Amino acid sequence: MLKRIFPVVISLLLFITSIKGQTNSAEFSYSGKPRTYEIAAIEVIGDLNNDPKILANLSGLKVGQSITVPGDQITAAIKKYWDYGLFSDVKISASKIEGQFIYLEIYLQERPRLSELNYFGLKRSEIEAVDEKVAMMKGSQVTPYLVERSERFIKNYFVEKGFFNTEVNIVQRDDTSKVNHVFLDVYVDKKEKVKVNSLTFIGNEAFSDVKLNRFTKKTNEKGKIRNFFRTKKFVKDSYQEDLKTIIEKYNEKGYRDAYVVYDSISRNDDNTVDVKISIDEGHKYYFGNITWVGNSLYPGEYLSYYLRIQKGDVFNQTMLDERLFTDDDAVHNLYMNDGYLFSRITPVDARVYNDTVDVEMRVYEGDQATINNVIIKGNTKTHEHVIRRELRTKPGELFNKSALIRTVRELAQMGHFDPEKINPVPIPDPDKGTVDLEYNLEEKANDQIELSGGWGGGMFVGSLGLKFTNFSVRNFFNKEAWRPLPTGDGQTLSLRAQTNGQYYQSYSVSFVEPWLGGKKPNSLSVSVYRSIQSGVNSSYYNNYNSYSSYGYGSGIGGGYVTSNDVNTDEYLKTLGISVGLGRRLTWPDDFFTLYTELSYNQYDLKNWDYFFMSDGLSHNLKLKVMLSRNSIDNPLYTRSGSNFTVGVELTPPYSAFTGKDYSKITDQEELYEFVEYHKWTFKGSMFKPLDTNNKLVLMTKVEAGFLGYYNEYLKSPFEKYNLGGDGMAGYSYYGSETIGLRGYENNSLTAINYVYDEDGNITRSAYDGNMYTKMTMELRYPLTLQPSATVYGLVFAEAGNSWSEFNDYNPFNLKRSAGVGVRIFLPMFGLMGIDWGYGFDDVVNNPGASGSNFHFVMGQSF
Repeated sequence: MLKRIFPVVISLLLFITSIKGQTNSAEFSYSGKPRTYEIAAIEVIGDLNNDPKILANLSGLKVGQSITVPGDQITAAIKKYWDYGLFSDVKISASKIEGQFIYLEIYLQERPRLSELNYFGLKRSEIEAVDEKVAMMKGSQVTPYLVERSERFIKNYFVEKGFFNTEVNIVQRDDTSKVNHVFLDVYVDKKEKVKVNSLTFIGNEAFSDVKLNRFTKKTNEKGKIRNFFRTKKFVKDSYQEDLKTIIEKYNEKGYRDAYVVYDSISRNDDNTVDVKISIDEGHKYYFGNITWVGNSLYPGEYLSYYLRIQKGDVFNQTMLDERLFTDDDAVHNLYMNDGYLFSRITPVDARVYNDTVDVEMRVYEGDQATINNVIIKGNTKTHEHVIRRELRTKPGELFNKSALIRTVRELAQMGHFDPEKINPVPIPDPDKGTVDLEYNLEEKANDQIELSGGWGGGMFVGSLGLKFTNFSVRNFFNKEAWRPLPTGDGQTLSLRAQTNGQYYQSYSVSFVEPWLGGKKPNSLSVSVYRSIQSGVNSSYYNNYNSYSSYGYGSGIGGGYVTSNDVNTDEYLKTLGISVGLGRRLTWPDDFFTLYTELSYNQYDLKNWDYFFMSDGLSHNLKLKVMLSRNSIDNPLYTRSGSNFTVGVELTPPYSAFTGKDYSKITDQEELYEFVEYHKWTFKGSMFKPLDTNNKLVLMTKVEAGFLGYYNEYLKSPFEKYNLGGDGMAGYSYYGSETIGLRGYENNSLTAINYVYDEDGNITRSAYDGNMYTKMTMELRYPLTLQPSATVYGLVFAEAGNSWSEFNDYNPFNLKRSAGVGVRIFLPMFGLMGIDWGYGFDDVVNNPGASGSNFHFVMGQSF
């Protein structure tokens, strides 16, 4: 019994360590003289989540160490544990003493670990942002410091957002399912944002209060009509940016000494603030003499011409920097585009007198830099040779900034990489006079699946399409390359099918090789399509009694066609095949491309009483030539550039050498056996950013088309223009081209040709749009430009019309509309969107076609 009690009694006599709650104090009691012992063993006990050996080392005590009991070593060890902040209880005792040896026992109570962090009172987006700042992971220890730090971070986050009265309360709950684990419930009450009650400027003369308020885009008074669409909430960071903007605007007007003397923010009881800003404008300055020093490649007069700043102009530091460095035709780009990567231009105030500033441009030209290595990173799917063939910067060539920018555009145009993440990084080596170029890319999914349905011709047509935009034919028979398809060579394979069951079916396959042969950017396009449409039986017409109004493309009696209405003895079968070659040109500049296509269409009709001919074959052999110039910067969300296309489609002029008098031919099968026409098309669009961030973009577009003939008695019944609506064709069985014009019903603006009998009654009608004109203006603003989704909103105004005869053509007689819309580009599904448009003008014989109309967009862009 005495042997059992002895170690405990000795321990109590030597020292008593008692630490309770959340304190880090220790009390020692000892009756006797201090003695020196050698540590024989150290044992760590308690409910531990870490290795006891590691925890023992944290004490700073080691086996074999001599310690004095009582003494400073034990006190220092306890203090170390508390300093780590990981423990809620610490005790050190002697479990046994044998002669000069002492056996230490360290009891540790670790702080609880986090099971879950729950937020209350926040939106999902706010939780994600806050959680990233708090950075408390599951399983981490919950310490008072971390809890206090989390409360501070959350509160500061919302204060920066304008929620100055935010309250944060973190409640700790035990997790009964896990030992020494807790839940942290974070309750956040943001309160209301603080708004600006008044914004007062003092000392301003060059700018009025209203003008200065325009500069403070994020700090605006509430209750003012001019600020109706602007935020009235006070956000400290935004306010500081506005102060900088005010001074920048003064500097741009020549007030280079302007500064904010003081600014004050007064809190009000109604959760508002009064803001006062005192400004010292200083004097207005003008440019004096501009001289160039150190330039040998270009004379000073030539550099001054490019600078485009004259003596006597208002001194504008922002404009000076832009003309020197950032504009596309900036002075420094003269050097950068000629290999002088290491060149510098430093503007220095040579003399300031009265209101004039003489500027000396100190030029260091340096040596030309040659491109050494071109490094490509981030291409996980696209083969490297596909990327390198698009590069305008190659090893051994002189560095060229414009070629670098052009390469970024070409990589974006490929569609395989996120355009917002293409980041070329020059790595210069001044000692060797070389530069390495590192292109950092981020692959994005751009294969697309189309699964849609549309109404047209009195029926619902379902569509299924697959588009593989980075296909690889050469790896088609390589089993290892199928993941799930062979990819990486930048080829495009498209498969599409449309059907209404027995009534209508259409299938198409197309393939595009952008670099035929792999040596030059000459493209090869091949496509094949087949469509079959059946007629309808007499019961359908008896139900709807509208046969006389039928015209091709105008619907079948206006009712829904079911399988019971199908008459398989009537059909129209269409077969089409085309082969096209595209070539990039270098003149007039290298934005031009020339595309040539030869195609053949065959129309096979049987008992087809809905058209100009009912039986027989009609052949359409045509040559298409298109000249295009495309300089847009980004195909998904275009900010700048233009896209112009002029094209012509020609068939052989059969009537010129057949010797037939077509004015006397009444047999429609003979008349349309070989189709002849010439078709001209023009489309042009331009994009211009309207803000400094290049987000708000104005798009303007003009397009027109004309279908002509060689013989007035042999006008083509095919290849017409159908105008109006969303621009989605649904289906087309006569080679017609669908042109959208929002605010009107589909095809409602297409010119109609009426056929009369001997008594002057209309026997049938047909769409007969042989020419059209359309103009569009859009304001676009992006909502998100992430790789997973590109989303932007738009406001549009459009005008257009179509005509049957050239004599009726009037480019000023256009149907007008306006509206709003949104576009969403998802890599897998392509472009989708919805528009609401309002057509302002009535449509003849179709009074309900205008007015309010919703339009759905899929796989196309206006």
